[in-house]
Amino acid sequence: MQRILRINTATREIVDTPVAGDQLLLGGRAMTSGFLLREVPAACHPLGPFNKIIFAVGPLAGTLVSSANRLSVGAKSPLTGGIKESNAGGMLAYKLGRLGLRAVILEGRPAEGDAWQILHIDARGVRLTHAPPELAGVGVYEKSRVLFAKYGARAGLALIGPAGEQRLLCAGVTCTDPEGIPSRYSGRGGLGAVLASKGIMAVVVDDSAAPKEKMADQAAFAAGLRQVAALIAATPQTSEVYRKFGTSAMLSTTNALGALPVRNFSRGTFEKAGSIDGSALYNAIIERGGEGNPSHGCMRGCLIKCSNIFPGKDGKAVVSPLEYESIGLLGSNCGIGDLDAIARLNHACNDMGVDTIDTGAAIAVAMEAGLAPFGDAEFAEKAVKGIISGEILSRVIGSGAEMTGKILGQYRVPTAKGQSMAAYDPRSVKGTGVTYATSAMGADHTAGNTTRLQVKQTEKQGQVGNAKKAQAGIMLLDSLGLCIMLGAAVKDMSLIIGLVNARFGTSFTLAEAETLAARALDDERSFNRKAGLGPPSDRVAEFFYLEKNPDSGGIYDFTPEDFLELTGGR
Repeated sequence: MQRILRINTATREIVDTPVAGDQLLLGGRAMTSGFLLREVPAACHPLGPFNKIIFAVGPLAGTLVSSANRLSVGAKSPLTGGIKESNAGGMLAYKLGRLGLRAVILEGRPAEGDAWQILHIDARGVRLTHAPPELAGVGVYEKSRVLFAKYGARAGLALIGPAGEQRLLCAGVTCTDPEGIPSRYSGRGGLGAVLASKGIMAVVVDDSAAPKEKMADQAAFAAGLRQVAALIAATPQTSEVYRKFGTSAMLSTTNALGALPVRNFSRGTFEKAGSIDGSALYNAIIERGGEGNPSHGCMRGCLIKCSNIFPGKDGKAVVSPLEYESIGLLGSNCGIGDLDAIARLNHACNDMGVDTIDTGAAIAVAMEAGLAPFGDAEFAEKAVKGIISGEILSRVIGSGAEMTGKILGQYRVPTAKGQSMAAYDPRSVKGTGVTYATSAMGADHTAGNTTRLQVKQTEKQGQVGNAKKAQAGIMLLDSLGLCIMLGAAVKDMSLIIGLVNARFGTSFTLAEAETLAARALDDERSFNRKAGLGPPSDRVAEFFYLEKNPDSGGIYDFTPEDFLELTGGR
């Protein structure tokens, strides 16, 4: 039986209810957004008692279907002021799924000064216990070491770093991977600050005593599992490209399009791109050997293995993973063209518990403000590491590009709805630029990226329709708990719906799933409108409308009327 678990962090009341009806079909983002719209006052303070933070998984979580164990974390965002969902890999979704939990909802707010809590979930039940005092103020790598020593290596963890403890606006929630490394981030939107506001330092999930599940139709499920595996193996993108280069393969593409963020989005092509692209990353990992691995699975059962472990020159692991977005925002956007420096900076962000995207954007804004020259990796790393001791500049940068720009009096701040752009210039990849402006999520590429479409990316015509289709597609994937990488191999989501039916004995259709996903997109827009993010918020930073990207020749030229096709005026 699938269940939803509610924990009131003020009263410590725990309620366990069964999942029924349509909730069996979609989980993940559709579930987080639906609960937020129905239960959270849109105008509430994000760090107050009326906000909720929700951990939700897809209908195939807890199984070995490749790439089907993503975890969605949702809440009202302290960064954007609107609805937010950020999803990640790691082991937590798999373990929640094995325990039959579709969602965990944390509500209420403990009194100021109450001790930090650990939420511990296993087959015996749910407990809130005091966090070990040595966890306060230390990075996530040390936190995870202490927690594994206490709860055992079989546990899966979701936790916050010092940035979350300090309620910084870019604080994320990290999950441990199959090797126990706490580096799979729901990084965007400040959700780590929301988890901290509930007094929760970590969620510990142990599925070691979970009962063996009996599928409603074991033969059909096994057949579907084999079909997914065969499609992954037969698709070059998933069997070769992603496995070899991971997301870093995108850097050469965006650089060629003039869409790579360079020195605070001042241009789109980086002269050192060849030193930090997918080939350079792969070659460095292979040549150094040791603990490095160019092909690493971030979750149980993944056959694509697009993650990596980046080693230093001594062969010892520096960070896992080193992804395109981090390379783009911490690297080229800050004028840094050295993979080792980027990896150290990425590790520092992970340890402090901050989003690499917004942090990289904030550092570049600070560099443009004259606090350091572009390319100064030592300044960048020091600024991030200073979060642990509460350095003022570090806390500003850990609160994102928008806040950094305001405090430093900067005009060129690459944001939409208060959140920094991901590593795609909206003037050069206009469909993604439409998503930045119109998505309820803010400037988030994962809400609907169009970079891979075979279109002229700097042309305006057709891009609103491209973004609309991309946003609908990604909502379906997020709500099924699927990694976006799977979409390259599994083109027909009816196969996934068939697996859901085989698991639960239901008779859902793809059309039903698409309808529910479309409703969830409407839920998100409705929440944002109620929160005060009306149509005037559907825009990107002003300088993108005025400055041409010198490398692509593109300029952002959309008007509010252009977006009516997508938003319907909502």
